[in-house]
Amino acid sequence: MQHPKIVNAADPEAIEQAAQIIRRGGLVAFPTETVYGLGGDAENSQAVARIFEVKARPRMDPVIVHVADGESARRYGKFPTFADSLMKRFWPGPLTLVVDRSPSVPDIVTAGLETVAVRVPNHPAALALIRAVGGGIAAPSANPFGYVSPTEAGHVAEQLGDSIDMILDGGPCTVGVESTILSLASPTPCILRAGGTAVEDLKSVLGELHILLEATLRPQAPGQLKRHYATQTRLEIAEESVEKRRPGERVGLLSLMPPINPQMYAAVEVLSPSGNLREAASNLFRALRRLDSLSLNRIIARPVKEEGLGLAIMDRLRRCSSTE
Repeated sequence: MQHPKIVNAADPEAIEQAAQIIRRGGLVAFPTETVYGLGGDAENSQAVARIFEVKARPRMDPVIVHVADGESARRYGKFPTFADSLMKRFWPGPLTLVVDRSPSVPDIVTAGLETVAVRVPNHPAALALIRAVGGGIAAPSANPFGYVSPTEAGHVAEQLGDSIDMILDGGPCTVGVESTILSLASPTPCILRAGGTAVEDLKSVLGELHILLEATLRPQAPGQLKRHYATQTRLEIAEESVEKRRPGERVGLLSLMPPINPQMYAAVEVLSPSGNLREAASNLFRALRRLDSLSLNRIIARPVKEEGLGLAIMDRLRRCSSTE
């Protein structure tokens, strides 16, 4: 039975109703190409505060402002001239740009930082909702803070359905991991979070850039805490050659491609039978959620090559596996 707050994102009346909720200060979960977001009016401090409350998100972790286009983005941040080439190439899409903030952005959105994170999502329902609202939507992932991100409307309903006003169902997310976050607030552009836009593609436009994926106690952007995207079941990253098993354990396996010995595990999730990293990324969070629902003793994840979207996959797995 479908949750009563789930509505079809393809229905224009549902989009208008959702926009009215956000304009009144309410919260709506909506689909993007990356994960489902929990959205509120980006210029309404009380609405954004409710996002933090519903997610149990620490106030020192900034959220992303979602806008409809590059022109709208300039309402919230001060973009350098070279940002135009990034907007033209990657927007709409899974790239968030961090720039010096505008005065219209409440402190709670930026966690008190002098920078703001902005992106244009590549999903028709998300864009329709933003345009109907008439301004930016502040939106982290629509799940309890620190847990595996939602890539289907049902994931949102299971965990937050009773705490928010509406869930727009736009189907499964196609990218499946959060956006890449690129800071333009320093002399050399710097990647703060690996995500749905590959580093190699950014380098083809920018040339030189830095990569800063280390965990931090004071995040400069979402997704920088050491433990994040985490399952309740303990996850370990291990090659088969060093994997250790204990008698009587029920162990689940998360593997890029089909394993040679699936019978050794209580459950197996294959991210891409062909080894395609883009397909693997789109399946990652769904697979983790399925394994996490099986009352396993442990989940073992096989590492993937850290190229293309493999960098984002391994970043999520490392933070999921962290015990700190």
